[in-house]
Amino acid sequence: MPIYAYKCAACGFEQDVMQKMADAELSVCPQCNKESFSKQLTAAGFQLKGNGYYATDFKNASPAKPEAAPSPACGTGACPACV
Repeated sequence: MPIYAYKCAACGFEQDVMQKMADAELSVCPQCNKESFSKQLTAAGFQLKGNGYYATDFKNASPAKPEAAPSPACGTGACPACV
């Protein structure tokens, strides 16, 4: 069930209300009883729960690390990679 943010234009009272999508929009402020209570436009929030696809699909991929340049001494037997 969605949660809607409401705010009264008369007194500034704010409240989050859990309503069915089919329910009528509220208009009377529970604080001052005036007909100035209206639904606010807010960002939708969601959370993916459980295990599965989101654990790997929505994570930021770490950028590939550049490989270290070979030592100028490489191939002469003097660098650690040649030993």
